[in-house]
Amino acid sequence: CSFPIAVCNTIMASGMAALSGLIEQGTSHRDAVAKLLKESRHVIFTGNGYSAEWPAEAAKRGLPNLHTTPLAVAALNSEKAKALFEGLGVFSREEVDARQEIMYENYNTTLGVEVATLLDMVETGILPACAKDMAKFTAMPALAGEREATYKGIQAAAGALKELFGKRPHAPPAEAAYLCDSVKPQMEAVRKLVDKAEGLLETGLYPYPTYEELIYSHHS
Repeated sequence: CSFPIAVCNTIMASGMAALSGLIEQGTSHRDAVAKLLKESRHVIFTGNGYSAEWPAEAAKRGLPNLHTTPLAVAALNSEKAKALFEGLGVFSREEVDARQEIMYENYNTTLGVEVATLLDMVETGILPACAKDMAKFTAMPALAGEREATYKGIQAAAGALKELFGKRPHAPPAEAAYLCDSVKPQMEAVRKLVDKAEGLLETGLYPYPTYEELIYSHHS
Protein backbone atom coordinates (compact mmCIF):
# COMPACT_ATOMS: atom_id res chain seq x y z
CA CYS A 1 0.00 0.00 0.00
CA SER A 2 3.04 2.30 0.07
CA PHE A 3 2.53 3.66 -3.46
CA PRO A 4 -1.10 4.82 -3.08
CA ILE A 5 -0.19 6.29 0.32
CA ALA A 6 2.70 8.17 -1.32
CA VAL A 7 0.30 9.50 -3.97
CA CYS A 8 -2.23 10.62 -1.35
CA ASN A 9 0.50 12.31 0.69
CA THR A 10 1.79 14.03 -2.47
CA ILE A 11 -1.70 15.37 -3.19
CA MET A 12 -2.01 16.65 0.38
CA ALA A 13 1.45 18.22 0.25
CA SER A 14 0.60 19.94 -3.02
CA GLY A 15 -2.56 21.41 -1.50
CA MET A 16 -0.71 22.61 1.58
CA ALA A 17 2.02 24.13 -0.61
CA ALA A 18 -0.62 26.03 -2.58
CA LEU A 19 -2.16 27.29 0.66
CA SER A 20 1.13 28.33 2.20
CA GLY A 21 2.10 30.03 -1.05
CA LEU A 22 -0.98 32.26 -0.86
CA ILE A 23 -0.32 33.11 2.78
CA GLU A 24 3.35 33.88 2.13
CA GLN A 25 2.23 36.28 -0.62
CA GLY A 26 0.22 38.23 1.91
CA THR A 27 -3.24 36.68 1.64
CA SER A 28 -4.97 36.29 5.00
CA HIS A 29 -5.48 32.78 6.36
CA ARG A 30 -9.23 33.07 5.91
CA ASP A 31 -9.06 34.37 2.35
CA ALA A 32 -6.47 31.77 1.36
CA VAL A 33 -8.64 28.91 2.63
CA ALA A 34 -11.74 30.44 1.05
CA LYS A 35 -9.98 30.72 -2.32
CA LEU A 36 -8.91 27.07 -2.27
CA LEU A 37 -12.39 25.97 -1.18
CA LYS A 38 -13.99 27.89 -4.03
CA GLU A 39 -11.58 26.40 -6.56
CA SER A 40 -12.08 22.86 -5.23
CA ARG A 41 -15.78 22.97 -4.40
CA HIS A 42 -16.71 20.91 -7.47
CA VAL A 43 -14.89 17.82 -6.14
CA ILE A 44 -16.71 17.79 -2.79
CA PHE A 45 -19.53 15.25 -2.59
CA THR A 46 -21.34 14.53 0.67
CA GLY A 47 -23.57 11.73 -0.63
CA ASN A 48 -22.84 8.01 -0.96
CA GLY A 49 -19.61 7.79 -2.89
CA TYR A 50 -20.19 4.08 -3.59
CA SER A 51 -23.59 4.58 -5.24
CA ALA A 52 -24.37 5.08 -8.92
CA GLU A 53 -25.31 8.65 -8.02
CA TRP A 54 -21.75 9.89 -7.62
CA PRO A 55 -20.30 8.85 -11.02
CA ALA A 56 -23.28 10.51 -12.71
CA GLU A 57 -22.82 13.66 -10.65
CA ALA A 58 -19.05 13.64 -11.24
CA ALA A 59 -19.64 13.50 -14.99
CA LYS A 60 -21.90 16.56 -14.73
CA ARG A 61 -19.10 18.38 -12.91
CA GLY A 62 -16.55 17.45 -15.56
CA LEU A 63 -14.51 15.25 -13.21
CA PRO A 64 -12.56 12.25 -14.56
CA ASN A 65 -13.74 8.77 -13.63
CA LEU A 66 -10.82 6.40 -14.10
CA HIS A 67 -12.79 3.29 -13.17
CA THR A 68 -10.47 0.67 -14.65
CA THR A 69 -6.80 -0.09 -14.12
CA PRO A 70 -5.74 0.75 -17.71
CA LEU A 71 -7.46 4.15 -17.52
CA ALA A 72 -5.80 4.92 -14.18
CA VAL A 73 -2.36 3.75 -15.29
CA ALA A 74 -2.61 5.78 -18.50
CA ALA A 75 -3.13 8.94 -16.44
CA LEU A 76 -0.17 8.28 -14.15
CA ASN A 77 2.47 9.80 -16.40
CA SER A 78 0.42 12.74 -17.65
CA GLU A 79 2.30 16.02 -17.82
CA LYS A 80 0.29 17.32 -14.85
CA ALA A 81 1.16 14.29 -12.72
CA LYS A 82 4.83 14.37 -13.70
CA ALA A 83 5.10 18.06 -12.83
CA LEU A 84 3.50 17.39 -9.44
CA PHE A 85 5.75 14.46 -8.51
CA GLU A 86 8.89 16.18 -9.80
CA GLY A 87 8.06 19.53 -8.21
CA LEU A 88 7.76 17.97 -4.76
CA GLY A 89 10.80 15.73 -5.20
CA VAL A 90 8.77 12.51 -4.92
CA PHE A 91 9.54 10.94 -8.32
CA SER A 92 11.51 12.08 -11.32
CA ARG A 93 9.84 12.03 -14.73
CA GLU A 94 11.77 8.90 -15.63
CA GLU A 95 10.62 7.18 -12.43
CA VAL A 96 6.99 7.95 -13.23
CA ASP A 97 7.41 6.45 -16.71
CA ALA A 98 9.10 3.38 -15.22
CA ARG A 99 6.34 2.85 -12.67
CA GLN A 100 3.71 3.10 -15.39
CA GLU A 101 5.52 0.50 -17.50
CA ILE A 102 5.78 -1.85 -14.51
CA MET A 103 2.07 -1.41 -13.75
CA TYR A 104 1.14 -2.28 -17.32
CA GLU A 105 3.38 -5.34 -17.26
CA ASN A 106 1.95 -6.51 -13.95
CA TYR A 107 -1.66 -6.02 -15.10
CA ASN A 108 -1.13 -7.76 -18.44
CA THR A 109 0.81 -10.65 -16.91
CA THR A 110 -1.73 -11.19 -14.13
CA LEU A 111 -4.67 -11.23 -16.52
CA GLY A 112 -2.79 -13.54 -18.85
CA VAL A 113 -2.26 -16.01 -16.02
CA GLU A 114 -5.92 -15.74 -15.03
CA VAL A 115 -7.10 -16.45 -18.59
CA ALA A 116 -4.80 -19.47 -18.89
CA THR A 117 -5.94 -20.76 -15.50
CA LEU A 118 -9.62 -20.31 -16.33
CA LEU A 119 -9.28 -22.14 -19.65
CA ASP A 120 -7.31 -24.93 -18.02
CA MET A 121 -9.94 -25.37 -15.30
CA VAL A 122 -12.74 -25.45 -17.88
CA GLU A 123 -11.03 -27.85 -20.29
CA THR A 124 -9.57 -30.29 -17.77
CA GLY A 125 -12.21 -30.13 -15.05
CA ILE A 126 -15.53 -28.53 -15.93
CA LEU A 127 -16.15 -29.95 -19.42
CA PRO A 128 -15.25 -33.56 -18.47
CA ALA A 129 -17.63 -33.28 -15.50
CA CYS A 130 -20.34 -31.92 -17.78
CA ALA A 131 -19.84 -34.82 -20.19
CA LYS A 132 -20.17 -37.37 -17.35
CA ASP A 133 -23.30 -35.66 -16.09
CA MET A 134 -24.85 -35.49 -19.56
CA ALA A 135 -24.21 -39.19 -20.12
CA LYS A 136 -26.45 -40.02 -17.18
CA PHE A 137 -29.47 -38.70 -19.11
CA THR A 138 -29.07 -40.89 -22.18
CA ALA A 139 -32.00 -43.07 -21.22
CA MET A 140 -34.21 -40.13 -20.24
CA PRO A 141 -33.10 -36.99 -22.16
CA ALA A 142 -36.30 -35.16 -21.24
CA LEU A 143 -34.98 -34.86 -17.67
CA ALA A 144 -31.75 -33.12 -18.76
CA GLY A 145 -33.42 -29.72 -18.80
CA GLU A 146 -30.97 -26.91 -19.57
CA ARG A 147 -27.92 -29.08 -19.22
CA GLU A 148 -27.06 -29.59 -22.88
CA ALA A 149 -27.44 -25.92 -23.77
CA THR A 150 -25.47 -24.83 -20.70
CA TYR A 151 -22.62 -27.30 -21.18
CA LYS A 152 -22.30 -26.54 -24.88
CA GLY A 153 -22.43 -22.85 -23.99
CA ILE A 154 -19.42 -23.28 -21.71
CA GLN A 155 -17.44 -24.90 -24.49
CA ALA A 156 -18.37 -22.17 -26.96
CA ALA A 157 -17.65 -19.33 -24.51
CA ALA A 158 -14.28 -20.83 -23.57
CA GLY A 159 -13.40 -21.17 -27.25
CA ALA A 160 -14.34 -17.53 -27.85
CA LEU A 161 -12.18 -16.51 -24.88
CA LYS A 162 -9.19 -18.41 -26.22
CA GLU A 163 -9.64 -16.78 -29.63
CA LEU A 164 -9.96 -13.29 -28.15
CA PHE A 165 -6.89 -13.76 -25.97
CA GLY A 166 -4.86 -14.92 -28.96
CA LYS A 167 -5.66 -11.68 -30.81
CA ARG A 168 -4.41 -9.34 -28.08
CA PRO A 169 -1.97 -6.60 -29.14
CA HIS A 170 1.47 -6.62 -27.60
CA ALA A 171 2.12 -2.93 -26.96
CA PRO A 172 1.59 -2.70 -23.16
CA PRO A 173 -0.99 0.14 -23.10
CA ALA A 174 -3.00 -1.32 -25.99
CA GLU A 175 -2.80 -4.82 -24.52
CA ALA A 176 -4.04 -3.62 -21.13
CA ALA A 177 -7.01 -1.82 -22.69
CA TYR A 178 -7.84 -4.84 -24.84
CA LEU A 179 -7.65 -7.25 -21.92
CA CYS A 180 -9.87 -4.99 -19.83
CA ASP A 181 -12.48 -4.12 -22.46
CA SER A 182 -12.64 -7.32 -24.53
CA VAL A 183 -11.12 -10.26 -22.66
CA LYS A 184 -12.44 -9.66 -19.14
CA PRO A 185 -16.11 -9.47 -20.26
CA GLN A 186 -15.65 -12.83 -22.03
CA MET A 187 -14.10 -14.30 -18.87
CA GLU A 188 -17.22 -13.15 -17.03
CA ALA A 189 -19.40 -14.83 -19.66
CA VAL A 190 -17.55 -18.13 -19.13
CA ARG A 191 -17.78 -17.78 -15.37
CA LYS A 192 -21.55 -17.11 -15.53
CA LEU A 193 -22.16 -20.32 -17.46
CA VAL A 194 -19.90 -22.34 -15.17
CA ASP A 195 -21.77 -20.99 -12.16
CA LYS A 196 -24.99 -22.20 -13.78
CA ALA A 197 -23.46 -25.62 -14.45
CA GLU A 198 -22.49 -25.87 -10.79
CA GLY A 199 -26.18 -25.89 -9.94
CA LEU A 200 -26.94 -28.55 -12.56
CA LEU A 201 -24.16 -31.10 -12.11
CA GLU A 202 -24.83 -34.17 -10.03
CA THR A 203 -23.51 -33.84 -6.50
CA GLY A 204 -19.90 -34.99 -6.41
CA LEU A 205 -19.16 -34.37 -10.09
CA TYR A 206 -18.18 -30.70 -9.80
CA PRO A 207 -14.35 -30.87 -9.82
CA TYR A 208 -13.71 -27.88 -7.57
CA PRO A 209 -15.06 -26.72 -4.20
CA THR A 210 -18.60 -25.41 -4.68
CA TYR A 211 -19.86 -22.14 -3.24
CA GLU A 212 -21.86 -24.14 -0.70
CA GLU A 213 -18.76 -26.04 0.41
CA LEU A 214 -16.69 -22.87 0.64
CA ILE A 215 -19.27 -20.99 2.69
CA TYR A 216 -20.83 -23.68 4.87
CA SER A 217 -18.28 -26.51 5.17
CA HIS A 218 -17.12 -25.25 8.59
CA HIS A 219 -20.62 -25.90 9.96
CA SER A 220 -20.43 -29.63 9.36
